[in-house]
Amino acid sequence: MESTVAQRLEALHNLQKIDSRLDSIVKVRGALPEEVQDLEDEIAGYETRVEKFNSDILSLDDEIKKHKENIKESEKLIKKYQEQQMNVRNNREYDAITKELELQDLEIQVSKKKIGEAQTRIETKNRDLDELKDVVKDRKKDLENKQGELQNIVAESEAEEAKLNADREKAMKKIEDRLAKSYSKIRVNAKNGLAVVLVKRGACGGCFNVVPPQRQADIREKKKLIVCEHCGRIFSGVEDEIEEEVAPKKKRSTKA
Repeated sequence: MESTVAQRLEALHNLQKIDSRLDSIVKVRGALPEEVQDLEDEIAGYETRVEKFNSDILSLDDEIKKHKENIKESEKLIKKYQEQQMNVRNNREYDAITKELELQDLEIQVSKKKIGEAQTRIETKNRDLDELKDVVKDRKKDLENKQGELQNIVAESEAEEAKLNADREKAMKKIEDRLAKSYSKIRVNAKNGLAVVLVKRGACGGCFNVVPPQRQADIREKKKLIVCEHCGRIFSGVEDEIEEEVAPKKKRSTKA
């Protein structure tokens, strides 16, 4: 059966109360959730850099191995050419072998130079890696402390939050999808998270702009959904002001 406007407003008002309480629980946590997330992202970035350093060092190790193999190969060729040089038949062959020996000697020098450069780079990267690991260690300690603080705060309100979320699910089932979407949209755009408000002291409970008397009368009737013309929040009713009783003035006694 389709619900009346009054029932829909009551359901929205109830949902708003639940959400406001959930907002207050989240507010107690302050910036801790964001700080924890920022630290996790920062550490993930550092760990990516650590992996890159390790990968670079492995590549440099492979490069050194390759150059050492080149040196061994050149040394073998030098030994071979030296043996050939002992059996040359003319000066031309001797000169050709001498050039090959010089070339292989040059190859060895180049390889040794590249090995030295690679080793220097490895040493630099290892120093940077050690510094980075120290930073990661410190940031992980910070993260552990922040997570501990957050867990303690969450634990204090865990039971209440679970109950409120269960109540919220039930409350959402009483509200049609179109209205629920409008409610959520208003809440996202509202700084204080209020999508449903009362008229208090003649003004909107969300933006505090004055609500005309005739409009207040329409809101009281609850025959249609009425929103604030200034902020777009939904009015669920008008809060009745409790008027203070004025004490009767004492009569002055008149002397005859």
